[in-house]
Formats: sequence, structure tokens, C-alpha cells
Amino acid sequence: MNKSELIEELAKRAELTKAAANKVIDALTDIITGAISKGNPVALIGFGTFKSVLRAARTGKNPKTGETLKIAATTVPKFSAGAALKAAVSGKKKVAAKKPAAKKAAAKPAAKKPAAKKK
Repeated sequence: MNKSELIEELAKRAELTKAAANKVIDALTDIITGAISKGNPVALIGFGTFKSVLRAARTGKNPKTGETLKIAATTVPKFSAGAALKAAVSGKKKVAAKKPAAKKAAAKPAAKKPAAKKK
């Protein structure tokens, strides 16, 4: 799916014009880009997390000449998929949000019966 197809689908589902859907997508990408460029992660629960990570310096090879070269350290964007997205892509069941367990009423200790007296 490319951007124009995404705009059409968003416009249809959210009952927006294509121009409005385009503005929404542009604003969303600008917000995410601005946040991760400042080092702030953007978490969309169930979908995933966008963040910036430091890629360490390393040595690489020029594929044409085979010569080794040094690749400098750099900061790159990273996306980590959420559980619901992973489940949807793999075809497994949707992961339901865990509900807190219902609290049971505190059980009162059973009253002791008085022991029978012997005569």
C-alpha cells in the first residue's frame, strides 16, 4: 500500500475528504518524525513504538573492490511492532487486554465449635 492508497482508505473509513485525510497523515508523520528526532519515543499501544537508536561504528566492505572501510556511528529510526500487530500479521488470535482479576470476598475463619465435655 502506498501513500495515495492509504489516503483513500483513511478517507473512506473515517468519512473524510481525501484532502483532509492527506493532512491527517502528513501531520501524523510530522509529529512522529519530530518526536523521535528529539530522542522521544512514540508508543501506539497495540500497534508499536517508534524510537531513535544509536547504531555503533563498524567496519564494512566496499562490494565493488572488496576494500574494508570504517562506517561511522549514527542515530537511526527504529520501529518495534506491538503484540496486537504481531498477532494480526502472523494470523494468530488477537491478544485481548488482560482484565484485572475480580476480588474475592475475604473468607472469614470458620467459628470453632466448643468441644464436648466428658463426664
